[in-house]
Amino acid sequence: MAEQATHGATDAAQGAPGMPQLDFSTFPNQIFWLIVTLVAIYLILDKVALPRIAAVLAERQGTLTNDLAAAEDLKRKAAEAEEAYNRALAEARAESQRIADAARAEIQADLAAATARADEQIAAKTAESERRIGEIQASATRSVEEVARDVAADVVAAILPGQSADADDVARVIAARMKG
Repeated sequence: MAEQATHGATDAAQGAPGMPQLDFSTFPNQIFWLIVTLVAIYLILDKVALPRIAAVLAERQGTLTNDLAAAEDLKRKAAEAEEAYNRALAEARAESQRIADAARAEIQADLAAATARADEQIAAKTAESERRIGEIQASATRSVEEVARDVAADVVAAILPGQSADADDVARVIAARMKG
């Protein structure tokens, strides 16, 4: 039975004309269906696929354009922000310089006032010291005159025993010597 099956398959293969696509008798039918298929593919592509692809490409182009516009806008805003930052930094530096100058001026004014008070106190103490020195000099001069009178009277008494010096004469001589 296996032999019959093998023999039957060989007979069928010998009777067949070959590949149906290469059979010239079916060419008109094949060409018809090829044209129908190509027209169907063209219509499907033209009505469905290509509009979708075109829409995706247009959307992508729109997205790119919007992204580029947004990037330019952000770049402009960044430049404005940098300019504002630099302006604020310059203003802050100017303000700090103004504050430092004001503080310097205030310190200078305080220093000038303190120096003036110190000068006044020094002048007052100098005047007080000069007054006291004048008093001490006057007191010393009076003391020297008194001592000189006493000593002159004692010297006259020691040199000339029994005689006493006239107090007015001694005072006059000592006053003349003190004046120079």
